[in-house]
Amino acid sequence: MPEHGAELAAEDEKLVVLARSARARTQAEEGAAVRDTDGRTYAASTVRLPSFALTALQAAVAAAVSSGAEGLEAAVVVSERPLFDQASVHALRDVAPRASIVRADPSGAVQEVLRLDGTDG
Repeated sequence: MPEHGAELAAEDEKLVVLARSARARTQAEEGAAVRDTDGRTYAASTVRLPSFALTALQAAVAAAVSSGAEGLEAAVVVSERPLFDQASVHALRDVAPRASIVRADPSGAVQEVLRLDGTDG
């Protein structure tokens, strides 16, 4: 996945579009989208209810897992926040310990790429 400001591959750009749409549709703090190892995509936004809360990425991971996804290959979070939420990172790591997460701003511009396996490239 690309570094800050870089262009995304078409399949990853689709995740940005889905995450931005989920965020806008619900006017949530964050939107997220993931792609499973079969190429299916899942999108979600931040969930805040009186009894529980989920980050957008936790909700997208939960949607994928509850739909039978056996693994995830890519994730995007769209947020104005400057850093990844650790709960989001842990949710993805549970299912895809070698994945990368792209953080994009609300315009879709890549701000950060976090590789869960700790590699640089």
